[in-house]
Amino acid sequence: MAFASAFAGLRLPSVAAPGRSEAAPRTVTTMAKKKGVRMIVTLECTEARALGKPPSRYTTQKNRRNTTGRLELMKYNKYLRRRTLHREIK
Repeated sequence: MAFASAFAGLRLPSVAAPGRSEAAPRTVTTMAKKKGVRMIVTLECTEARALGKPPSRYTTQKNRRNTTGRLELMKYNKYLRRRTLHREIK
């Protein structure tokens, strides 16, 4: 208790960064964003819903400039235990 009460009224001086005034708000810098044309898309099975099974979904990336249409790939559906057509969904 004696230690805490000894420092109760003590104020430490604030130190400003070089080239900044104390009144200026501090800005937080983050890592750079990806500014490329690649986007993350979700692929969903086209056959599973018709058979009453849950659809399998995969995520992948596509280049927006080269692949302007919807992406279609043959992927494995674990519920149907075979490879089926998977299309890009919104």
